Amino acid sequence: MTENLPSVPRPLRVLAAMSGGVDSAVAAARAVEAGHDVTGVHLALSANPQSFRTGARGCCTIEDSRDARRAADVIGIPFYVWDLAERFREDVVEDFIAEYEAGRTPNPCLRCNEKIKFAALLDKALALGFDAVCTGHYATVVLNEDGTRELHRASDMAKDQSYVLGVLDEKQLAHALFPLGDTLTTKEEIRAEAEERGLAVAKKPDSHDICFIADGDTQGFLANRLGKAEGDIVDEATGEKVGTHEGAFGFTIGQRKGLRIGHPAPDGKPRYVLDISPVNNTVTVGPVEALDVTALTAIRPRWCGSTAAAPGTYTAQLRAHGGETEVFAELVEGELRVRFTEPVRGVAPGQAIVLYDGTRVVGSATISATTRATAGV
Repeated sequence: MTENLPSVPRPLRVLAAMSGGVDSAVAAARAVEAGHDVTGVHLALSANPQSFRTGARGCCTIEDSRDARRAADVIGIPFYVWDLAERFREDVVEDFIAEYEAGRTPNPCLRCNEKIKFAALLDKALALGFDAVCTGHYATVVLNEDGTRELHRASDMAKDQSYVLGVLDEKQLAHALFPLGDTLTTKEEIRAEAEERGLAVAKKPDSHDICFIADGDTQGFLANRLGKAEGDIVDEATGEKVGTHEGAFGFTIGQRKGLRIGHPAPDGKPRYVLDISPVNNTVTVGPVEALDVTALTAIRPRWCGSTAAAPGTYTAQLRAHGGETEVFAELVEGELRVRFTEPVRGVAPGQAIVLYDGTRVVGSATISATTRATAGV
């Protein structure tokens, strides 16, 4: 039995997280239409909202707050702004900076879902007597006959956002509503629905960037927080210094552009970032083939169900907008060990790996180490 809104004999008290975008506004409207008692809330995530992205590109600005309030007025629901700026700074922004400083590549949107929307927000909602938190994510909650719930991909794979929700545990799923998850429509049709409902956000552009980096310059943001520190860029095969940088934190595994290497490789082929060492502030580069990964270890596994994943074959997603790849996964001494059926490219520590069994989300873990295919590496 598939249910995006839990099947209960009474209307739910629902707290709708309204970012100021079209998806969350339509989700709130659908929750009202389903007969639930809905209250809208916008999360103030910055002590200085002007420093967050503007021009309808973020989700946390003063402009977004006003858009959310107008949408709530049209829907006809109470609306509040909750200040979670300090919690967001500690759990998302500072974590983002610390991960890059350690040479890892984090996903702040996934961390925000885990720590803010389905931890801080949900905890506060439950304490106030709400039954569930509603968001505009494209994912599906399946209610089983025994009362347990599963997280599944959205009906429309093109809009599926289950990857960034892979951190949700069984308790959080029991209080999560995703009214857009079973929508087999295009984003244009969602916008058309918003327009029909009289929601001014119908034509508002989607947000694709990190909301707390105002100008979209991640490297500049990190340099301001961590300070510039000149280091070497070295070729893996020869050990030769081929360039310098102003901070290893400004690079990600698999990066090709912006390396500022003075001369090409002997074979004339481009080099890619293969390793980032914060200890000696060194960035190692090499050929694209050296990015192939055959296995990985991931820490802090979180399961979208009551039990850990059994050893077996699953599919895995490694990026929010990436495809699936077949893996064998097992839990060993609290760590997730994963072997790829075919090598995959550009896997970086700090990224999340999300396991799937068909469309069902099994769980998520944070990549801590990888095994590369290149002999001798």
